[in-house]
Amino acid sequence: MTDIEAAAPYRRERARSAEDANELVGPPVLEQGFKVKALRDVRNDGTYPGRPVGDFLIREGDVGYVISIGTYLQMYYIYAVDFYEKRVVVGMRARELEVIDAHCNDPQ
Repeated sequence: MTDIEAAAPYRRERARSAEDANELVGPPVLEQGFKVKALRDVRNDGTYPGRPVGDFLIREGDVGYVISIGTYLQMYYIYAVDFYEKRVVVGMRARELEVIDAHCNDPQ
């Protein structure tokens, strides 16, 4: 382990490679209004204002609603999820979420 790797207190994500699939060639997996559950903990990496770096923003199992869909690196869909009980909105990938109810906002 190098000094740089030992100094990094957070898990490093691997860089994008040529083998990664471009998600934008198809439609988004999730839609606005879907009720979802987080499949992993999310910590502040320094991009969330007003919270210390390393602070847990959400925990595995927290429930929220997809409020918008954006893109990242012209390759991935990013879903803005409102975790209303935590009063936090976090951008997540579809693989980090599980759909609980796809029809929760359909007209009755």
